[in-house]
Amino acid sequence: MASFAREEHQFLAELGLAPRNPGSFACGAWGGSGPVVATTNPTNNEVIAEVVEASVDDYEKGMSACFDAARTWMAVPAPKRGEIVRQIGDALRAKLHHLGRLLSLEMGKILPEGIGEVQEIIDMCDYAVGLSRQLNGSIIPSERPNHMMMEVWNPLGVVGVITAFNFPCAVLGWNACIALVCGNCVVWKGAPTTPLITIAMTKIVASVFEKNNLPSAIFTAFCGGAEIGQAIALDTRIPLVSFTGSTKVGQMVQQQVSARFGKCLLELSGNNAIIVMDDADIPLAVRSVLFAAVGTAGQRCTTCRRLLLHESIYQTFLDQLVEVYKQVRIGDPMEKGTLLGPLHTTASKESFLKGIQTIRSQGGKILLGGSSIESEGNFVQPTIVEISPDAPVVREELFGPVLYAMKFQTLKEAIEINNSVPQGLSSSIFTRKPDAIFKWIG
Repeated sequence: MASFAREEHQFLAELGLAPRNPGSFACGAWGGSGPVVATTNPTNNEVIAEVVEASVDDYEKGMSACFDAARTWMAVPAPKRGEIVRQIGDALRAKLHHLGRLLSLEMGKILPEGIGEVQEIIDMCDYAVGLSRQLNGSIIPSERPNHMMMEVWNPLGVVGVITAFNFPCAVLGWNACIALVCGNCVVWKGAPTTPLITIAMTKIVASVFEKNNLPSAIFTAFCGGAEIGQAIALDTRIPLVSFTGSTKVGQMVQQQVSARFGKCLLELSGNNAIIVMDDADIPLAVRSVLFAAVGTAGQRCTTCRRLLLHESIYQTFLDQLVEVYKQVRIGDPMEKGTLLGPLHTTASKESFLKGIQTIRSQGGKILLGGSSIESEGNFVQPTIVEISPDAPVVREELFGPVLYAMKFQTLKEAIEINNSVPQGLSSSIFTRKPDAIFKWIG
């Protein structure tokens, strides 16, 4: 087997990866008859390795085996299924730091975040193990004498999981761990731009099924583009499809799945706000806003995009926030001390710069940042913008480290601004007043 050209990529061999990798795990075997793609390091846009993607034919063969394996898997007692998921968690623990480094290398998030993401799957495995002994139904009183009704939950059969680049393995964990203990097989399509993570994760999961003499097709995975995602959405053998990604694609997936009366789990765009009241602990709020807005280079669906500041602390808060932004170390995400890595792709960088132009054209005032950084990678400056909540651009999700600062006078006004965008997902408030907390929650 050929070795990796760059010395810092040698650790990938510990995860079973090579300079060229088959990207279809179907019928318990690796293959792939689709196009050959190169996966790149967003820090310098150099090629890490090549992957042979799955074709629609590969999908059909693999899905047929996965559907057949469902009969075997759903017959395994739930606590035994939990034991398999426990072993998957242990196998991931053994490769935690290697997987975290791969995530940092291929996706671009800083190393502590990469390791933390893999830890999320391990934690989900632990949670699912406990759940495997709690899949209880109900005994319900009947209107008829000497009768009772019994509620029993049965597996669906196969669950489809389509994940995004920004959390290329954690989202799999949230879905697959629960699906597996509930007795469902899993067919996974990872993000097209993070195929090495898809392959490395699948190798670890597959090894556990093989060790337990269970059909490897219980967990089937494909590297590929939209044609594989569409095949999953249209496949009547998959009663439930979980999709994470853009709202535009999510709407298409939902329509296709719903048209065949399937079920959908969607995790799409966010346009999240942090409200800071006049009585807030400002140093605490400043640190929190920094991580919420800059973490993962602003490429989280839960990234803080709108900062709503009470008028009495507005300038004080912004002055402190600008100072901590200036201290953010930008660079190689795998180096200790880096707080902001690159955007994931060159297209992301271009979208960021286009977004800055739109912000300026709509009256936005750039307080800090607002440009890219000269380098071989996809680096941009963390950006703070002073803008009106009525500017149309504020209602859109710019997937990067751009924070919109806005002023309000009353909590009522802040809540109205918070709720004025079409996206939801998450919001936060900083205050010491219980009445403000409960009004905001309510």
